[in-house]
Amino acid sequence: MQFGVQFFPALSPRERDAAGYFTDCLAIAEEAETLGFTHGRTVEHYFEAYGGYSPNPIVFLSALSQRTKTMRLVTGAVLPVFNNPLKLAGEIAMLDAISGGRVEVGFARAFLPHEFRRFGISPDESRARFHEGLDQVDLLLTQQGASHQGQFHSFENVTSLPRPTQTPRPKFYIAATQTMESFEFAASRGYSLMTIPIGPIKPLVARYREVWRESGHPGDGEVMIAFHMFCDESGKRAREVARDPYYQYFRVMNESTRDWADGTVRSKDYKDYDKSMGKMSESNFEDQIEKGSVWVGTPDEIRDNIARFIDFMGPFEHASLQINFGHMGYADARRSMQLFASEVLPEFLPAHAAPARKVG
Repeated sequence: MQFGVQFFPALSPRERDAAGYFTDCLAIAEEAETLGFTHGRTVEHYFEAYGGYSPNPIVFLSALSQRTKTMRLVTGAVLPVFNNPLKLAGEIAMLDAISGGRVEVGFARAFLPHEFRRFGISPDESRARFHEGLDQVDLLLTQQGASHQGQFHSFENVTSLPRPTQTPRPKFYIAATQTMESFEFAASRGYSLMTIPIGPIKPLVARYREVWRESGHPGDGEVMIAFHMFCDESGKRAREVARDPYYQYFRVMNESTRDWADGTVRSKDYKDYDKSMGKMSESNFEDQIEKGSVWVGTPDEIRDNIARFIDFMGPFEHASLQINFGHMGYADARRSMQLFASEVLPEFLPAHAAPARKVG
């Protein structure tokens, strides 16, 4: 299993200005590479505290590409529903060139009602726009003189520039959380999967791997799961420091998804989201630690968290760790990452991999 760092801002200017937040994120990611973390990842969201500081993950990853040398740069994820595929394909290939071929592209359908409303797009078009946009970006990255007549975007005889540095194109991920069709779609296409450890993901990931094999792809698929992580020599202090930033993350998520939970919005493309968003709003910090879905505690406790989660889920390929979630301070986040890298990460690396460098 490989470990990376993920940045999902859950802040507004009341808590932290964007300049300071991104200064911390870039410093954390740069050091993470030296400690043995293999990817840096960020999201695409808009307007509100839940992710709104990151309307374009490619901008952040471009900056990160100049601070790192080997780290994979992952969009987690871009939203075709709000992007013209001609523009998105060009931006992806530009980042691939700037980074020397290190970009990996996660795609998601979007799920926040306020974003659809403000962009003037119906949630009932979400699935159709996602599939069309994904297909068009794939086509533009892999073919020259590409043509496609779509419901929402069309183009004829277009060669997108720059061409990807990786051939035939960067790796694609599909972000999925609860809809079986999304897991099956990712597997059937041979795309990697990114998900979160909340809800009934065990059977969904198992189905992803099953469809992957049925579709004739080599191997068993590739799964990335995101976790909140805070490591400290004191288990008591770890919980005290991480608890409020964890709940802050879910508070701002609940604010951005309230239209699902209160029934204001319904959509054929988001079956049972009123129920699932309501359940997510009830996420309990201590319960999630016990389940191994949140990695908070001493190094020994976190090793147990990880082992317990793997026992439940089965092995997976990538853990994407939120290091400075909520209003977590830089000093605490950095020390947590260093301690995790020196005391936890080596236990889960391949036997031939060098242990992470310990930083004072």
